[in-house]
Amino acid sequence: MTAIRLLLVDDDPLVRAGLRLMMGGAGDIEVVGEAADGAEVEDLVDRTRPDVVFMDVRMPGVDGLTATERLRTRPDAPQVVLLTTFHADELVLRALRAGAAGFVLKDTPPQEIVEAVRRVAAGDPVLSPTVTRQLIRHAAGAGPDDRRARARQRLAALSEREREVAVRVGRGLANAQIAAELFMSLATVKAHVSGILAKLQLNNRVQIALLAHDAGLLDEEAR
Repeated sequence: MTAIRLLLVDDDPLVRAGLRLMMGGAGDIEVVGEAADGAEVEDLVDRTRPDVVFMDVRMPGVDGLTATERLRTRPDAPQVVLLTTFHADELVLRALRAGAAGFVLKDTPPQEIVEAVRRVAAGDPVLSPTVTRQLIRHAAGAGPDDRRARARQRLAALSEREREVAVRVGRGLANAQIAAELFMSLATVKAHVSGILAKLQLNNRVQIALLAHDAGLLDEEAR
């Protein structure tokens, strides 16, 4: 099995050393580079070709959010996980909208951090349903008044069945739970999620959840 290639980005050398030590115990993860500033990320990605970038949100130069926004506009961009001390930071919401695959709190147990890298490399965002719902609720009052109209316009491209799946992604349900609720096979749910991502040009299911919330679909289902 090919090892997961990981790039570490944090301005604190002790944090980077701790993460490298942590990942060193996992035989399926290889740390291919380190950076102390978001300004270094794009060049390092070109040179090291990581599968996952593990990056601090707050850095004194180019912060992790700006670096994420720049990185995720590139073709074949690696997945990005943000490291933060804030559980529902508005800046983390900005990163998720930019295409980050999730975030990990700095006090997360080491084994869970290692598992987060594995999950993101496999295409699964590192947000539990509880955290997803909290982030969505936190986003509810933010942004311009026309956010709902823009979100509804984008979602108009979906079929009725895809909209049903999008709503359940917004509720934080896993694919197996969606399959049971909508009487679909797991393969069909996965196909619908892939179709939604492609049609709406989104990076991951967290962005589907945010868009469903912005459009008011979760509120409509609750009524």
